[in-house]
Amino acid sequence: MAKKLRPSGGYRTTASFQTTTIIYDATYWFCEKFLDPRSRMADQMVQAARSGRQNIAEGSRASATSSQTELRLLNVARSSLEELLLDFEDYLRQRHLVQWTLDSKEAMAVRDVPKRYKNDQTDQSDLTDLTDQGRWTLYAKWLEHANPDVRANTLICLINQANFLLDQQIAAVEKQFTEQGGYSEQLAAARLAERERKRNAAADRSGQSGLTDQTDQNPSCPKCGKIMVVRTVKSGNNAGKQFWGCSAYPDCKGIVEL
Repeated sequence: MAKKLRPSGGYRTTASFQTTTIIYDATYWFCEKFLDPRSRMADQMVQAARSGRQNIAEGSRASATSSQTELRLLNVARSSLEELLLDFEDYLRQRHLVQWTLDSKEAMAVRDVPKRYKNDQTDQSDLTDLTDQGRWTLYAKWLEHANPDVRANTLICLINQANFLLDQQIAAVEKQFTEQGGYSEQLAAARLAERERKRNAAADRSGQSGLTDQTDQNPSCPKCGKIMVVRTVKSGNNAGKQFWGCSAYPDCKGIVEL
């Protein structure tokens, strides 16, 4: 099987997807038990929990061809979880139930589950190595509690964890896009590199190494000599304008006007 230019998928093993799976299931059962499951509020909460999970998966699949789409979907997931966080906070406040503080022993116990589990293992296993049911079991005493305030507070802790993980994921994708460019730019660089490899191989076979068809060659970088690729200005007054950029970017930032 040919190797993909950019890998995609693999979301099932990410901590963000696994955490949002717990959140989705727990929200569904919370609304079923403590709210009218046919109410608009219950429907919105379940859909927000679902969006947080499903958009991580969709963004992972889209990463093969578009960093912009991946970022947009990850941000949709992040926004949906923020909405759900407010819903659970509202539930507690409107019913005069206590919300755990960040440093309360109850909140700390929930947040420390991954650390305690890892410390109990003889190898380097963590929660990502467990099945969905295995991870649920670690939080079951809170998420299956008879009191709604315990469940809501636990979900608030888990949503905050998922939001932290998504913030890190979004920052990593933004950094990769800034340093390596988008899919179209990487595809153009790969195509030009392959074309150059074939020309050099043909020249070696004919004993004429160094002779190439200049009508089929992009300019060389004035700074490092590597082949240049077409790039597009993303923002500012020149947004949309194309230029030649060094294929070795970000190690080399040579440019030539198109």
